[in-house]
Amino acid sequence: MFRGSSSINLDAKGRLAVPSRYRQELEERCEGQVVITLDLHEPCLCLYPMQEWERIEAQISRIPSMRPEARSLQRLLVANAIDTELDGSGRLLIPPRMRTHAKLDKHVMLVGLSHKFQIWDEATWNNQFAEDLDFIRQAELPEELQNLVL
Repeated sequence: MFRGSSSINLDAKGRLAVPSRYRQELEERCEGQVVITLDLHEPCLCLYPMQEWERIEAQISRIPSMRPEARSLQRLLVANAIDTELDGSGRLLIPPRMRTHAKLDKHVMLVGLSHKFQIWDEATWNNQFAEDLDFIRQAELPEELQNLVL
């Protein structure tokens, strides 16, 4: 289970040092093998442990490819997926094309969302966080969220 958010600096080669609190779990769950792909709804990247990605990829492969939406989804998620793994220092290399897509510069946020991470540009994440907070405070929540006990 991945939770919390961490401010991290990308090095000059585009490597992200995974916080130690996540390294052990990634090593145990997937031997440090992960997949980075685009996020379809947010200006960030998604980072999945390999077995979680394989489950998602299997679902995507079952969608009939005769539908234009299915082909677009496959091209965006699967064709852009990058297999990578933690190096000996617990770092992940984010390829230049992916960094460009998510507008990642030196300062990034690694955001744990239970079964995956999102990788955001730090300034973009801070803006999104503020928007999300304002939205939730003003939104009329659906019944299943109104009954959530925190």
